[in-house]
Amino acid sequence: MSQAILQVRDISLSFKGVKAINGLSFEVARGEICALIGPNGAGKSSLLNVLNGVYRFDAGEIVFEAQHFHRIDPLGAARRGIGRTFQNNALFKKMSVLDNILTGLSRHMRTTFIEQALGLPRARREAETFRLRAQGILEFLELQAYRDVLVGNLSYGLQKRVELGRALIAGPSLLLLDEPMAGMNAEEKQEMARFVADVNRDLGTTVVLIEHDMGVVMGLSDHVVVLDYGRKVGDGTPAEVQANPEVIAAYLGVTH
Repeated sequence: MSQAILQVRDISLSFKGVKAINGLSFEVARGEICALIGPNGAGKSSLLNVLNGVYRFDAGEIVFEAQHFHRIDPLGAARRGIGRTFQNNALFKKMSVLDNILTGLSRHMRTTFIEQALGLPRARREAETFRLRAQGILEFLELQAYRDVLVGNLSYGLQKRVELGRALIAGPSLLLLDEPMAGMNAEEKQEMARFVADVNRDLGTTVVLIEHDMGVVMGLSDHVVVLDYGRKVGDGTPAEVQANPEVIAAYLGVTH
């Protein structure tokens, strides 16, 4: 197994005394695609919110890139190289595809508002660097034709691809995808799975994703972690997880 880029160590999270995550531990190897699966309410999205600092966990620690954290905030997570997409598109519907993707760099700006407003050389150089990076993402995700289109006028599948681009533009080493294929038809799912695989293979990005479609999970993932009521009930290769009786009882026995 490759060196772990992420270690989740005995993480617990509660809401008003109810355990959402209960003593959870697992590792994600650098360069792999790790799927988080489990029934609704198993704690999967809560875990992603812990990993990128939206939620502050109660106990345990996160080790990311060999740095130990007992708390982290979204800005700190983004600057350390953790990217994130959300279950429901959080895009700006009345802005263009290009401008939406550029918002993914807002936490990485080094110039001040005054420098930008006055068009000072440092601000112009930063803006040009960001625009070139965005152009590369548009090409990588085959979105060039939609560059100036308002996001609200795009199909749902294309909007999800724009959100992926916004998460990628900062060049994260770890990408957290919260149900990137939810609500898609079979063709859109196949297309999105291809892009996720390309991100992993061509950009070298480690991916942790939540997905309910078992066909997608088993075809795309190197590693699967199964949650049920906030605790881990399976952890291994797709084949190992499929053969795990506790996993079958908790989740895979459900007809999809």
